[in-house]
Amino acid sequence: MGCAGSSQTNGDGSIKKIRKPKSWKHPQPITRSQLMQLRDEFWDTAPHYGGRKEIWDALRAAAEAELSLAQAIIDSAGVIVQNADLTICYDERGAKYELPNYVLSEPTNLIRDSS
Repeated sequence: MGCAGSSQTNGDGSIKKIRKPKSWKHPQPITRSQLMQLRDEFWDTAPHYGGRKEIWDALRAAAEAELSLAQAIIDSAGVIVQNADLTICYDERGAKYELPNYVLSEPTNLIRDSS
């Protein structure tokens, strides 16, 4: 692609390793079931904003996997990672994929579902 932000490699030629996202806080306390509903809604609608479905599928699999497996998924799908926490990625055609924090990690104010 040519621009510095679109390469999967760092300046030293090594592949950019993904990492856990920073902790975040939802505007109000949220239950696990509410969080899962937010995630499901995002993944159901994400392909409608552009990009390729197979890349969205790979990003979802990576977001739901342990870091080492997530790295393998990202590498095999040809995803170009701009932010190591996967919040901004590109495919090989240059389409941009933005992932919100709530699909990548749990908030600091996650509360138990009432039983």
